[in-house]
Amino acid sequence: MPLTETEWDLVTTWAQEYLLDTTDPHSQLAQYGFAPEFVSALPLTHVSSENARALVHASRTGIERQLRLVEALTSVDRLAVLPDIVKARDLLERLREDFRAHAARDNFRACVLKNGTEAFIGREDLRETLRRFLADPEKFILLVDGEPGSGRSYTYNFLRHIGQHSGFRPVRVTLSRTSTAAKVVRRLADFVAGPGEGASPLNPTDLNDLLPSIDEAAHWVAGRATAAEEHLWLVLDECDKLDPSSDVWDFIGQLATALYEHAAARGDQAPRLVLLGYGRAMRQLPYDLRGNLCWDTARPAGPGELHSFFHQVFHESPPELLRGVGGPRDASIDELVEVAVDEVLRAIETEGAGGESYMRRLCTAAEGAVRVYRSL
Repeated sequence: MPLTETEWDLVTTWAQEYLLDTTDPHSQLAQYGFAPEFVSALPLTHVSSENARALVHASRTGIERQLRLVEALTSVDRLAVLPDIVKARDLLERLREDFRAHAARDNFRACVLKNGTEAFIGREDLRETLRRFLADPEKFILLVDGEPGSGRSYTYNFLRHIGQHSGFRPVRVTLSRTSTAAKVVRRLADFVAGPGEGASPLNPTDLNDLLPSIDEAAHWVAGRATAAEEHLWLVLDECDKLDPSSDVWDFIGQLATALYEHAAARGDQAPRLVLLGYGRAMRQLPYDLRGNLCWDTARPAGPGELHSFFHQVFHESPPELLRGVGGPRDASIDELVEVAVDEVLRAIETEGAGGESYMRRLCTAAEGAVRVYRSL
């Protein structure tokens, strides 16, 4: 089980008091086996509390780094003689269990996210598209089209799940008909700008020609995102809501080009761009990027996808009433699957739209069914 925020606060305190209480934090971390490139990237100062927060923040970007940090803490002699070492070793064992589970499962096949509370149904093409997208350094722009209500925005939920296991963090800006390039840049700046860097550079009132300003802002966003401690994916959602004459279209093209140039110089450290609701008939990205695009089409899940979803959920985590000697019987699980599918389909028909999309209503009903059946 992942560590809680309270437990990470405890780890930060230990790091400050027992690992970084030194005038030479770089050498200290190297002595405890942290990789030189990892240590050199940390913004270490002469203040141990700031160094501890920086170390923990950087370590939390991946399960292997989390494990490495707590392993180092349990090897510190000053902590080893205190009662807190019992808690530290307990956290270490939990992280090792998480690491083993992470290595053993295929996270691209997950159907229940967020510690078993959020349903992700179907999207078989997306799962394999993302697998290829992550493995190919030449592909850094993912475009997802599909009809409204088909689950395009729903893609973001899965990106967050995959990011936790693959070392990146998606940051999302949701677009609308009133969106402007300046508004989008300011929102992205909240994610990519470091402390004290001030506002983004896009100020259209300073220039007669808006495009040079947009180009400068796009390179500013790409540069800050590339320099961030975390590997970021920039997600622009509901692109189809944009006004056809919006200057956001110009910004998207300039941002994609800027990321292309940063990818050539910085490789995997450069951020990736995800455009949700970006149809093939919309304004095209620059021609030079044609070899860097990866497409996916969202489609609403139906009864077949629901059957597959519940079949996987009930086999991976069967209801208590089916657990026993020899494990659950396939026939019993198949019966529960049929009942669950019927209940979900009936629920979304009787509840009505209520302003929510079909996929949102479907997932809400499926999540309710999972909670009920796990309590049996």
